[in-house]
Amino acid sequence: MPSPATEPAQAPSPPPDTMVPTIEIAKEYTSVFGDSSKSPTLDTATTPAESAAVHWDMDVKSYETQRRVAHFVSIFAGEARDHFEERVQRGTRYEPMIRAKLHAAGLPEDMTYLALIESGYSPHAYSSAAAVGMWQLMTSTARGAGLRVDWWIDERRDPVRSTDAAIKFLKYLKDQFGSPYLAAAAYDGGPGRIARGLSRYASDFEGQNGDDIFFALADKKYLRSETKDYVPQLIAAALVAKQPARYGLHITPEEPYAYDSVRVGPATPLAAVAKALNVPTSTILDLNPFVLRGMTPPRDSFLVRVPTGNADGFDSAFASLTKAQRTGVTRVEAKKGDSFATIAHRAGLTSRQVAAYNPKTPHTKSGRIPAGEVVMVPSDAVVAASLDVPDPSIERYGSSGRGSIHIVKKGESLGLIAVHYHTTVARLMQLNGLRKSIILPGQALVVSGSAHRARK
Repeated sequence: MPSPATEPAQAPSPPPDTMVPTIEIAKEYTSVFGDSSKSPTLDTATTPAESAAVHWDMDVKSYETQRRVAHFVSIFAGEARDHFEERVQRGTRYEPMIRAKLHAAGLPEDMTYLALIESGYSPHAYSSAAAVGMWQLMTSTARGAGLRVDWWIDERRDPVRSTDAAIKFLKYLKDQFGSPYLAAAAYDGGPGRIARGLSRYASDFEGQNGDDIFFALADKKYLRSETKDYVPQLIAAALVAKQPARYGLHITPEEPYAYDSVRVGPATPLAAVAKALNVPTSTILDLNPFVLRGMTPPRDSFLVRVPTGNADGFDSAFASLTKAQRTGVTRVEAKKGDSFATIAHRAGLTSRQVAAYNPKTPHTKSGRIPAGEVVMVPSDAVVAASLDVPDPSIERYGSSGRGSIHIVKKGESLGLIAVHYHTTVARLMQLNGLRKSIILPGQALVVSGSAHRARK
């Protein structure tokens, strides 16, 4: 059987009631944003040769006029164009690596656009449910895939290791459901949910292929709206990102994410690695976004990524640094009456900064530490290079309360916010008791949870 990357698209066109002419796309855009002048103008003058030059290895062409796909194309190429362009641009750095790994796993390379809609290819993306990284992995999922997630290292933020974990999961889902679109829906909504839906409506789907089945399932009152829109967003992202000029995007490819590695000892400041290489600390931080506290873990030797061509001669250059430069923490013994605050004051730091490097040190609510406990005091260079991130072990799931809050920024619309949170304008209006789709900068919007009644 041909591989997914080479098999020609066989899916039939969607049913007529899902087809939307261009003029209806403009109307849909106007209904969401209230400004038809911002609706994208598609380059209908594209020549057959230009169209033939663009190839997708999953079936997007059969579904490009499906209503929700067309809706998201109009958003990505319309009001959200600048945001989308920025994210596509960022993705050019990681796409070669992601595509190579997808191909090796026998998955369509264009599933790279899942990372585009999940996080905009940001290693530091953090969701309201505590999913992290380019692929928005939960702690339990990441650990189950073999990633290290603890106080010091969070490999969900590692573009390479997180891609391995996401592809491992997607491969499992693709093998289970036989369709990249059902696999994508399961990635978002959970394989159990998709499997139960296929069982419930099995007789309705008889004679349809896997990709069509997703859209048939989405027509049922079964999937969450977020999951219903997940695949249309993936298809729309593939259509726009792979034909940027047609949709008015201007993309300048970035240098691919590449690196060499050097091994250093425990509690080594990333700033010291940078100094030994004579590069900015920001360069080392950028290559090692998974190192959370500005230094390698306090008990492990560790491979640190460095710019390509910089590994040779590193050991001698690092050894030439002073001991103080190579030392990430100083260990002090707490005296009677000491607290994080008193120890921090003596070091010229804040109590929060010292506490961050002693997550397991026993202390009272006021920060008082038993006498004799050894406390690690970080250097200024380590503190400066640390990330201000939540505890990686925390996972939060949806509750029956008010849910997560989004503060509206200047220039945002309900449509943009809905795309960001994988929801719909109608759902946001319901959650917030809005009668019109008008929002103001500074306004607090509920973006998940239970709807509340509008005040009369």
